Amino acid sequence: MSHISPVIWQFLEKWLTTFAIFPPQASAIAPYTDALYFFLILITLAGGVIVTLLVVGFSILYRKDKNPVATQIEGSTLLEATWTIIPLALFMVCFVWGALLYFRIYNPPTNAMNIYVVGKQWMWKVEHPGGQHEINALHVPIGKPVQLTMISQDVFHSFSIPAFRVKREVIPGRYSTVWFEATKVGTYHLFCTQYCGTSHSAMIGDIVVMTQADYKAWLATSVSGASLAQNGERLFASLSCNACHSGDAAARGPNLANLYGSRIQLANGSLTTADDAFLRESILNPSMHAVAGYAPIMPTYQGQISEEGLIGVVEYIKNLNSNYRVQQTLNTTELAPTQQTGVEPGATSGTRSGTAAPSVPGMVK
Repeated sequence: MSHISPVIWQFLEKWLTTFAIFPPQASAIAPYTDALYFFLILITLAGGVIVTLLVVGFSILYRKDKNPVATQIEGSTLLEATWTIIPLALFMVCFVWGALLYFRIYNPPTNAMNIYVVGKQWMWKVEHPGGQHEINALHVPIGKPVQLTMISQDVFHSFSIPAFRVKREVIPGRYSTVWFEATKVGTYHLFCTQYCGTSHSAMIGDIVVMTQADYKAWLATSVSGASLAQNGERLFASLSCNACHSGDAAARGPNLANLYGSRIQLANGSLTTADDAFLRESILNPSMHAVAGYAPIMPTYQGQISEEGLIGVVEYIKNLNSNYRVQQTLNTTELAPTQQTGVEPGATSGTRSGTAAPSVPGMVK
């Protein structure tokens, strides 16, 4: 926000940060959030000064010894219009400014990398798509948009990174998202700002911002097992989900290949998008999201799969580009060690093998 006034802006940022009154600005959105915040403070101070001056001035001008008999003052249309129009204009400026900032904060770029966060009394569990797992810590690269898909395993939590000006409620049974782009390398505080039990104050952590090269090195050395998609594939197979979702024409369940992001027609006639929330709810409450053309015979897995397990299955379905892996798992007792890529052995690079996956009844491309 240096276009406002470089000297004043640097003074405010450095002075407030030095005296620990204000957290540092470490994300791309932070200067824009602070600009609105300082504007609100400015008009609040200006309004307070004007009211104070009027009260003091009227107290002197209209005190009893100068006006023993009360002076009757008639209304002024101009004055009333002025004190109505000016506050309304200021309110509309704040409203439009805040709305634009809100949409910017809660609409991540299409190239944002996705990281899952599960809140639990009293810790933050972070799941990276590549299989990296963290507790009360989050490593991210500088200059790269990062979207957090968050959910609570028990009670309400609130994920807050003051240096990034990021705060988002983490709710049981529902995904919430927020994004940021870190601009300064360093370690920053992570807090839960929603009282969530006796050890609420201990639900803290660190956000570690690294250079692109350091982050790649950290990813390579921090893999603790299979990727989320691979873990989801194993769970998908162990629950025999592939028996109904094989992708065959006679399958009892919808074809899951290329399902993510598509428009789905439900049995009640409504249309919905197959996003993360839809996939999660379809696993836990399948009767609520019965797809047109299929009988509602899928059992509920409520209480049988943890939030981490659900994240893995959702990530697996998101990356399912063909039914090759599903059918391979269905016809063999072992999973292939390689991650599902959507290309069968023998297929040429850049092309999908065989014929296209059969269309799903109810899917709207």
